[in-house]
Amino acid sequence: MLGMFMKKILSSFWETARIAIAALLFAVAVRALIFQPFLVHGVSMEPNFHNGDYLIIDEISYRFQDPQRGEVVVFRYPKDLSQRYIKRVVGLPGETVEIQNGKIIISEDSSDDPQTFTLDENRYLVGENTEGSFKVKLGGNEYFVLGDNRMFSSDSRIWGSLPRKDIVGRVFLRVFPEFVYGKEI
Repeated sequence: MLGMFMKKILSSFWETARIAIAALLFAVAVRALIFQPFLVHGVSMEPNFHNGDYLIIDEISYRFQDPQRGEVVVFRYPKDLSQRYIKRVVGLPGETVEIQNGKIIISEDSSDDPQTFTLDENRYLVGENTEGSFKVKLGGNEYFVLGDNRMFSSDSRIWGSLPRKDIVGRVFLRVFPEFVYGKEI
């Protein structure tokens, strides 16, 4: 009788352990291949992302589609690939990006009918001007990225275009955005 009871306990323990191991392997695979956590450091993306915001990064979407203008991406900083940065995509491959009189002018040169337009950033920026005078022609696998807090951002205006291969993924979810280091904002 005691032997039968011990077999049931061991069987139950083994079944629980198998489920726990499978769940752990699944979680590790998801973390390594699909989603990854990212902690915002600094003020370069304010007011949309604050210092201390915890983000979940989607690493799989850009395997099937290219980054789009306006998306927020996490990437390996081109000057030090061990660092991760977060910025907004402004210029796409093949375009010319010009900053002039506080505005961003995009020229799409890749078609038979080239288009030029002033970038409308009203859906994610409020009253932010992009200072300086700057012009760059992006290569076939290059992006132009800017921080939302333009006055305090190290971005493509300073270190140049972002190679496609350095993009880790796009911001998928912000977790606990109302708290920064335990303080409500």
